[in-house]
Amino acid sequence: MPAVVDLDKCDGCKGRKEKGTSMCVEECPVEAITLVEEPDPSSAPNGREQHAVINAEECTDCEVCVDVCEQGAISMTETE
Repeated sequence: MPAVVDLDKCDGCKGRKEKGTSMCVEECPVEAITLVEEPDPSSAPNGREQHAVINAEECTDCEVCVDVCEQGAISMTETE
């Protein structure tokens, strides 16, 4: 059951962390989360400059990212 990111909620920790890092990236014990730069932040949800992406194959379902995400943008989901 890997973690997934709700792109409508994720703002890449804008205003809480410096650009290029986020709480979930810093706290992930297996480095399964990366940040992706938005090509046009003005048209992105939340005016985000970056957002998190979780590699489902590397995710160990520890839920640390769910706990540290202040936006509530990360949750666990069943895979089919």
